[in-house]
Formats: sequence, C-alpha cells, structure tokens
Amino acid sequence: MKRFVTLLALLAAASPALAQDEDDSRRVQYKQRTEIDFDAVDVSGELVKPSNNLVADRRKASFNPLIQLRQDFNDEMKWSVNEVQ
Repeated sequence: MKRFVTLLALLAAASPALAQDEDDSRRVQYKQRTEIDFDAVDVSGELVKPSNNLVADRRKASFNPLIQLRQDFNDEMKWSVNEVQ
C-alpha cells in the first residue's frame, strides 16, 4: 500500500503543468534598426601599446636524450661467441 501511495505521488508530481495563455499586450517588440550618433561625443584618450621587449635570439631547445644510441655492439658480439663455444 505504501508503494502504491508513493507511486501515485510521483505520477502526480510528474504530470505536466498547465501553462498560461500568451497575452499579446505583454509582448516586447524591438526596433528593426538601432542608430547611435557619436558626433556629439568627444572621445579623448591615450594610445597604450606594449614596450619594445622583443627577444630576438631564438635558440633551438636542447633536451637530454633518454635513449642512448649505440655506435657498435662489439661487447655483445664477443659475449655471444663465447656462449656458442
């Protein structure tokens, strides 16, 4: 019985709400075009630009290699020959 009452309460809460009808007198209408006249406004200011702190020397980044590339495998070749004998 308790589950039925809970289910009924959930269904009642989930039912769609009735919306009010739209009233035409409350609609907002905007102008098609807005014109702003800046002729009467006196704008004064100062041009602000960054200082000349440009780094002209750009070097390629160097990183320590994590993999050591071998030029020869002489020690491994000697070891493998000894293992075969």
